[in-house]
Amino acid sequence: MNKILIFAGTSEGRELSELLSASQIPHTVCVATSYGKDLIEGSPYSEVLTGRMESDEMARFFDEHGFSLIIDATHPYAYEVTANIKKVIENKNISYIRLKRDGLGSPDDENVFTFDDNEGCIEALKCTEGNILLTTGSKELSLYASELSIKDRLFVRIIPGEESIKICNEQGISGRNIIAMQGPFSLEMNEAIIDQFSIKHLVTKQSGKSGGFNEKYESAVNKGIGLYVIGCRETESGLSFDETVREIEKTAEVNINGSSFDISLIGAGMGDERCLTSEAARAIDAADIIIGDNRLTSKYENSCRDVHNYYLAKDIIPLLYDIRDKNRYKKKKIAILFSGDASFYSGCTNLYDQLLKEKETGDLNMDIKILPGISSVSYLASKLGVSYSDAYICSMHGRKLTGISSIVRHNNKVFILLSGKEDVRKLGEKIASKDSGNIKVFIGSNLSSPDEKIYTLTPSECLSFDEEGIFTCLIINDHPDSLSITHGLNDDEFIRESVPMTKEEIREVSISKLHLNSNSILFDVGSGSGSITVECARLSKDLAVYAIECKEDAFELTRKNAEKHDLDNIEFVYGKAPEAFEGLPSPTHAFIGGSGGSMTEILDSLYAMNDSMRVVINAVSIDTISMLGTLPDRFSITDYELVQIQVSKTYDAAGHLMMKAANPIWICSFDFCGKE
Repeated sequence: MNKILIFAGTSEGRELSELLSASQIPHTVCVATSYGKDLIEGSPYSEVLTGRMESDEMARFFDEHGFSLIIDATHPYAYEVTANIKKVIENKNISYIRLKRDGLGSPDDENVFTFDDNEGCIEALKCTEGNILLTTGSKELSLYASELSIKDRLFVRIIPGEESIKICNEQGISGRNIIAMQGPFSLEMNEAIIDQFSIKHLVTKQSGKSGGFNEKYESAVNKGIGLYVIGCRETESGLSFDETVREIEKTAEVNINGSSFDISLIGAGMGDERCLTSEAARAIDAADIIIGDNRLTSKYENSCRDVHNYYLAKDIIPLLYDIRDKNRYKKKKIAILFSGDASFYSGCTNLYDQLLKEKETGDLNMDIKILPGISSVSYLASKLGVSYSDAYICSMHGRKLTGISSIVRHNNKVFILLSGKEDVRKLGEKIASKDSGNIKVFIGSNLSSPDEKIYTLTPSECLSFDEEGIFTCLIINDHPDSLSITHGLNDDEFIRESVPMTKEEIREVSISKLHLNSNSILFDVGSGSGSITVECARLSKDLAVYAIECKEDAFELTRKNAEKHDLDNIEFVYGKAPEAFEGLPSPTHAFIGGSGGSMTEILDSLYAMNDSMRVVINAVSIDTISMLGTLPDRFSITDYELVQIQVSKTYDAAGHLMMKAANPIWICSFDFCGKE
């Protein structure tokens, strides 16, 4: 393999080194300063050397290392370095490629920015932050001072004459921002001024050696700030970045990998820049491309970066492919912004998973990291002076939240993310009936923004809430109910009426046989009084129960008992099974307490919906019990079990406790185990 040397004085030079390293191509990089060395990512495939070389030193260095290809990626104004390289290789068998600038880079990566006029320079400065040292004199000062976005950042270096100082005063430049000194200025003096006034951008004319241009250039390079040059030399010759890469592939006989991404998934807090972590702020500053909801990205629209208003994976991933196709060789740094904390009820999680899938296929070459942010929950908690370490935290933002009334009833503190005023009203509907004076609702609106508000409401006041905004809610219940740690309810806790009910002891054994999980989907077929429905729904707010009943009085009784126990993870289905199953999701579990003579048809339908579900059946009639014994022959099932239970309870007979036996119950349980 040909030995490759890069003289890297521009961001393009560093990007070229990173691209070669990513392709596992060994090469050497020469930079003028230790600052330039620090900017190059470490790699086992790159050797980075620091220091300037005269032509005779270059000649010895080239001979000692046997370089066959040199890429000159020095600054456009590093005339002497380019001239020395060309002179040394004139009579040597060394290929030479001049990498010319593709365009403007970012001020903090040792770039020189070139402009035909002051107006172009001003437009570029508007996209920056940090102090500006203006060394073009006082005559053009009015152009810069008229741009309010840069005026207060200007430090003006002028000759110490009355006319120059008068112009500064007329343009509203304060005395502390005027540097009235007579040149020439040495490299050391320029660097001292840069340090003294925390300069990030130095503006100069292309004044040549006599005008001190070289010293300005050197000081900007040494201090790692941007140099803005007005009055460009003629357009330099050379190859673009992509052309350079293709020429390296041909000349050095190597294959270079395509473009890659360095993606940061960033929790941007509530939107105010003060809520960004310093790590997140650095990633955004370094990004070539910023993606996110307009609320988060609008402030970067004029930052000389590509900004895209997307926040869903279905939009972002096609965008990444488009960027890749337009940048075949360059590594792009991309910041994707999410509100709040990137790992807390955030779209970041889904996008991260989708990006990993794309990376695994090899279609997108990228490094991905997640940078956490400050969530609206932690922000609101700090505003209200409460801890959230012992709080229940959940979200109604873009999702259905079940069991909220039970959650509020059993917790002292509940934080909820809300989408808008409609969610506040829905919340009121769930908890207003429980308003006993012990519950306070705090609604944080547009947190961290200038129009931030925190409302203190009662549950009833939530019903008529009519404010616009993005909300986070804290509910305080001063006297929460203790949460029962056993799952059994006494029969007396149900509304009875005339509908038969599965009794307490039978319920507990039957429910135990169901082997439910927190995210199960349960069909209660023939729900009757709703005792099984209610007992199961209480086990977990994430469990979905479908109460299916064809008798109107029983259907209404199931609904009443669900309302009595304040459960909202139940769907009520009026109709006869199995026809009533149509349109329902596939169940993971089924309890059959009443079949209406259609047991075989019900089991056939359940089997068709999910051939690996868990089923429990209660039977009291001889006909049904007889049919249960034939199930292993009818279906492919496993873990089949048939249990008979008879319960006797005491009753008062003329002052004496006597035992009264209930009808025996048969409990059949099994798993469908797939189609044969």
